[in-house]
Amino acid sequence: MTVPKEIPEKWFPVAFPQQRKKQKGRERGISKKTRREEERRVRANDREYNEKFQYASNCIMTSKYNIITFLPVNLFEQFQEVANTYFLFLLILQLIPQISSLSWFTTIVPLALVLSITAVKDATDDYFRHKSDNQVNNRQSQVLIRGLLQNEKWMNVRVGDIIKLENNQFVAADLLLLSSSEPHGLCYIETAELDGETNMKVRQSVSVTSELGDPNNLASFDGEVVCEPPNNKLDRFCGTLYWRDKKYTLTNQNMLLRGCVLRNTEFCYGLVIFAGPDTKLMQNSGRTKFKRTSIDRLMNTLVLWIFGFLVCMGVILAVGNAVWEREVGSLFQSYLPWDPPVDNFLFSAFLAFWSYIIILNTVVPISLYVSVEVIRLGHSYFINWDQQMFCSQCNTPAEARTTTLNEELGQVEYIFSDKTGTLTQNIMSFNKCSIDGQSYGEVSDPLGPQPKKLDFTPFNPLADPDFCFYDDTLLESVKVGDSHAHEFFRLLSLCHTVMSEEKSEGELVYKAQSPDEGALVTAARNFGFVFRSRTPGTITTTEMGRPVTYTLLAILDFNNIRKRMSVIVRNPEGRIRLYCKGADTVLLQRLHPCNQELMNITSDHLNEYAADGLRTLALAYRDLSEDEWEAWAESHRCADKATNCREDRLAATYDQIEQGLMLLGATAIEDKLQEGVPETIAILSLANIKIWVLTGDKQETAVNIGYSCKMLTDDMTEVFIISGHTVQSVRQELRRARERMVELSQTRHMGKEGWGEACFVGNGLRERQEGAGTGGGVKQLHCSPSPSNLMDNISGEFALVINGHSLAHALEADMETEFVSTACACKAVICCRVTPLQKAQVVELIKKHKKAVTLAIGDGANDISMIKSAHIGVGISGQEGIQAVLASDYSFSQFRFLQRLLLVHGRWSYLRMCRFLCYFFYKNFAFTMVHFWFGFFCGFSAQTVYDQYFITLYNIVYTSLPVLAMGIFDQDVPEQRSLEYPKLYEPGQLNLLFNKREFFICIAQGIYTSVVLFFVPYAILSDATQSTGVPLADYQTFAVTTATALVIVVSVQIALDTGFWTVVNHVFVWGSLGSYFTIMFALHGQTLFSIFPSQFHFVGSALSTLLQPVVWLTITLATAICIVPVLAVRFLKLDLKPQLADTVRYTQLLRQKKRKPVGRSVGGAWRGMGSMSEGRLGARGGSRRSGYAFAHQEGFGELITSGKNMRLSSLALATFASRHSSSWIDTLRRKKHTHTPTTASEESSPAPSCVSGSVPPLSNSSSLLGGSQDTPIEEETATGQNTQTVAASSTQAVPALAPDSEAPAPQGSAQTLSTADLTSTAVRCHGGDSSGGWIVTLGTVQEALFGWKGIAARTSVSSSSGTHSVAKETNHIE
Repeated sequence: MTVPKEIPEKWFPVAFPQQRKKQKGRERGISKKTRREEERRVRANDREYNEKFQYASNCIMTSKYNIITFLPVNLFEQFQEVANTYFLFLLILQLIPQISSLSWFTTIVPLALVLSITAVKDATDDYFRHKSDNQVNNRQSQVLIRGLLQNEKWMNVRVGDIIKLENNQFVAADLLLLSSSEPHGLCYIETAELDGETNMKVRQSVSVTSELGDPNNLASFDGEVVCEPPNNKLDRFCGTLYWRDKKYTLTNQNMLLRGCVLRNTEFCYGLVIFAGPDTKLMQNSGRTKFKRTSIDRLMNTLVLWIFGFLVCMGVILAVGNAVWEREVGSLFQSYLPWDPPVDNFLFSAFLAFWSYIIILNTVVPISLYVSVEVIRLGHSYFINWDQQMFCSQCNTPAEARTTTLNEELGQVEYIFSDKTGTLTQNIMSFNKCSIDGQSYGEVSDPLGPQPKKLDFTPFNPLADPDFCFYDDTLLESVKVGDSHAHEFFRLLSLCHTVMSEEKSEGELVYKAQSPDEGALVTAARNFGFVFRSRTPGTITTTEMGRPVTYTLLAILDFNNIRKRMSVIVRNPEGRIRLYCKGADTVLLQRLHPCNQELMNITSDHLNEYAADGLRTLALAYRDLSEDEWEAWAESHRCADKATNCREDRLAATYDQIEQGLMLLGATAIEDKLQEGVPETIAILSLANIKIWVLTGDKQETAVNIGYSCKMLTDDMTEVFIISGHTVQSVRQELRRARERMVELSQTRHMGKEGWGEACFVGNGLRERQEGAGTGGGVKQLHCSPSPSNLMDNISGEFALVINGHSLAHALEADMETEFVSTACACKAVICCRVTPLQKAQVVELIKKHKKAVTLAIGDGANDISMIKSAHIGVGISGQEGIQAVLASDYSFSQFRFLQRLLLVHGRWSYLRMCRFLCYFFYKNFAFTMVHFWFGFFCGFSAQTVYDQYFITLYNIVYTSLPVLAMGIFDQDVPEQRSLEYPKLYEPGQLNLLFNKREFFICIAQGIYTSVVLFFVPYAILSDATQSTGVPLADYQTFAVTTATALVIVVSVQIALDTGFWTVVNHVFVWGSLGSYFTIMFALHGQTLFSIFPSQFHFVGSALSTLLQPVVWLTITLATAICIVPVLAVRFLKLDLKPQLADTVRYTQLLRQKKRKPVGRSVGGAWRGMGSMSEGRLGARGGSRRSGYAFAHQEGFGELITSGKNMRLSSLALATFASRHSSSWIDTLRRKKHTHTPTTASEESSPAPSCVSGSVPPLSNSSSLLGGSQDTPIEEETATGQNTQTVAASSTQAVPALAPDSEAPAPQGSAQTLSTADLTSTAVRCHGGDSSGGWIVTLGTVQEALFGWKGIAARTSVSSSSGTHSVAKETNHIE
């Protein structure tokens, strides 16, 4: 993407108002000549004048290369890789014959292959960028040239041109609106590409140009615009229009920005102000960044270390060569003289150094990078081919748009998500309502059949067929003429700012400024109160088939402070009534005292609706007398005409009449989440992934969605809202939030001091028995955090909500540390009203301070900068275009696929890459270091141990395919277990599988193997003889023996490293071993020797060597010495300190042995021991939030009453889909409980006891995330009669412990719990590892697998199927 221009100092007050004073001072000291563009001057219809300023054209370029620059730029980028530069250096050395021990083609061929593969991949990626750019640049636009409209490509549009836009066309550049087909120069735009909002926005031209609708008039328009230079502020524009000796102020309301779509307007004309890279859309896009994974960066570091190690080995061997040549070699000068260039031992040592550099360079072979690219390509295809990430509704598969970041998908710690279109479908549906204390919309019988969708057509011919509602009692209430129901829907049909168009008789299309209003008016329409049309002074409806026209007396407009709107109407009978709807938190305070009982009932309903994450809204009315209306109207006219504090006076006037209201009821609207969003967020949270929502929506909307998707819950300790408008206020709010976190955390810890002491008492006996004298028990179990790292030890679930204007201050250099420390201590963070650039800045902030892998996911053009800034960018192909997809690294169509992308593909990719690298470094050090040891026995002459063809083929043929198969296909646990146990994801976040420590372990193992492979054959063969008495102590026999032992050892090693065997693995491992013998016998045969006698020096060596029994004995002994220690270490590690994956595999093994497989549905409803019918689960109490019209804009009511927008076209409303249920996820998001301690001795206490015995790591586990609960047969028999379906509690076998005869298990002791303890307060017992075994309790197993610190009866409801499924966990006393 084109680099945005720097914002000049003069316009900093526009872009960064908080830095105004600082920039003013700086401005005075800067010469005008040294500044960039300070202001923009544009003259209409005068290209010659505008070209003097050399403004950017409207051509955009997001590609990186062209035909000329591709080769040099791409090679420059590739040689930034340390390894590529390293191999180029080796190639140059090999071209020098005096020091080259190997042929030059052994390096240049693989290097050229690597560079070519990478170049082709980069060229393909850039080709698609060029294709996308050309598609955009070649769009057609009508440009006014010399009085005529001519079709021009977007790329040919210039600043100062006047262009014509038609309905549903994209805006080609940033335009000043001149005129439109609508009255008063109005037009309607959709800004989804800019800010993600799909509601309509109004723009209006300057009054003096609104009448220039004719091309002839526009051709003579020569006005000049002076405005701010290009910047990235989407919501601001400052400029002045000079025309006919007058000047007119220009604001953002006069601008149409590139990326917007013209809606409901037949045509409009605009003057191009900013074009191409200068447009605000492109200024917010950021630049294309070259992304590298953390493993890539680590490999670059390791290559440097290895090169240093290689130099050290070369120096040691060169010094040895100098010493040997001086002390011993001089004795052989008479018959073995030095080569002509060498005249002394020092020069000989110098040449030997470079020769050994070439010989030993295989510690990092070029095939490593070829293999890495192949493995990444394979992982990318697995993502593309995954049927479970394919969306059948939109026929869109998942796509890996890059092949370089797959393993980093397994290391993500922070996810930054857009809201609209990413978490939600952006579809509003009228879900429930409360009328006169009666709640409608509930499913009456959760266990019964699902009710059918109501058919409104027989009752109301004007009904919207796409409207979904299921409670027929409300429809019956309307039919029988319930006055409260009629008044309820009459309010919804009158109190709004919706525009209506009737294309044909009965075919109504509503144009709503916000989706909320559209849903409410549509609901009223279906229940018989149809809004038909409006004028500035009237509203026409059809009420129960009867047309009614109301006189619109006033609209009391909505704003963020009032959080309500009202209309005052006069009905045909002459009665005046005020209708009001708004946030219940403000409207209920204005009710007449006689509404108290109804208000209490309605408040309960509102709490229930809010608990379901619905956007709630209260409705009320008030009757007015003529005198009251006349008095108020006069005060309103005075306030409206006030020149000072007009808004405050109007607000006071509104508040005066909105008192003593009569409550009608409440509505509940659902902003439909995408399928599986709550479940996905919950599972990712269990994987220790923090999710931040960065949205351009208002705070209330974002908070409501946060509750809907279970990011925010009423179980949270506290939710902090940062809304300061100044630097100091934001700093104070952040500090108060941190102080409150620390205070609440310390309170929780102080309340648990007794728990800590009891925890020590409960474990004290075991500590003294197993590790007396350690004395560390109390300190380790102390619960209070140290003051120095209080923020790092915050306990409790906190959330942070911050507004865009506050975030601008929080992102300043002196505030960012405070913001990061506060936000990262929270479980959920929501940033509202943020600009696209702020989204990118938040991502960069976390990358800078937390050193964590970040992932950004979005679906609109406003998310591009965030997607490009994050380590991994994911685009959702939604309703906001494909710009986000084109800028992303991975794309799919549903947010729920993210859990599979990370927990399955990402984790596997990271695991496979780490195992591949560990084995690769091991096998190459084992191969190369043999040359080092051999140097001490060959006079440091740079003689190779192996045949040169073996050296060439070792990494290309003999060992390449098995490690590729492991790197592509290996698994530690099946995909179902990866989703079932999210904690398996944490090793990637902590980078445990491949780091510097693991690297040195692999190197140490490789060096140990090389020592064995050299010295064991050397020791045995030095005194061995053939059966004929001929000695075996010759170079060729030793070379064949060592090479054969090496290939066998590394093949056995990869067989041990492979955790998931496929046919491909078997073919590659054993096929490579077979190919070694086949090729070796061919190369050592008579045929090739007779053709090329000077090239093949090992003729007959293979056959004569491998026929000797002592050689096979030597190979077997060397293999055993290399492999047995590895087996012993792994066995002890598995037995004494198993990893979580080992525990899960052990569970899987016992499931397969003990029980037949049970069908499972990952991510579905939980399986319980029975089912039950109960009321609402997990409902939040006392938390009311209104979601009314949060996308609404102030001033729309005034626009309606002025009559400026009465001639409008249509807005097609989105269809409504059925509500997705996510109530089961409440259980996953509960606060973590702590365990009640047990006593130390089972003899002295009837409470839970300590039981010693054989305890495996974990034999079985409840499938808590959508699977079966499998129990071994023995325990099923013992507890089968006790498993009953009850409402309060049930007993079920604890995941079983395998008997000693079934599977090996570590020895230790386990603490168990009584059923009474389990159903009340769960128990967590801390125990350390002992020398003889380890401790496993149900609590610690749960914490390890799921991140939960407690177990209790947990209940889940799947309302989508209409059945309640209960999963309960209880204890079983042996």
